[in-house]
Amino acid sequence: MSDNPESSVLFVCVHNAGRSQMGAAFLSHLGAGRVEVRSAGSAPAGTVNPAVVEAMREVGIDISAETPKILTVEAVRSSDVVITMGCGDACPYFPGKRYLDWTLDDPAGQGVDAVRPIRDEIERRVRALLTELGIESRA
Repeated sequence: MSDNPESSVLFVCVHNAGRSQMGAAFLSHLGAGRVEVRSAGSAPAGTVNPAVVEAMREVGIDISAETPKILTVEAVRSSDVVITMGCGDACPYFPGKRYLDWTLDDPAGQGVDAVRPIRDEIERRVRALLTELGIESRA
């Protein structure tokens, strides 16, 4: 990451084992250090979903070393954009933050075939977010 990222984004889902991990990985990869990226869960799982790890590996992004993290008030407070992915009311609200709710299927308990379309939709939305933020993404 660069010393002066242009924006800070937090991805939140319940278990921080699938959707939010994919969102954070795509934004870190495509944002090329121009965005500070975090992910967290309201009730984090013990590990990242293996089907999610495999689906991301297929597109050249290795998230095998990632671990689910608990959502903290500080993580929300220090982010410019908070993207929720099915965490309901568990995410604290702070005025002045930009909140986006991305309705996506939950990859929990799904095989890699079911995860691929979720992964592809997350990548599409991350690319659109970068455009909205005025940040050129990697090809």
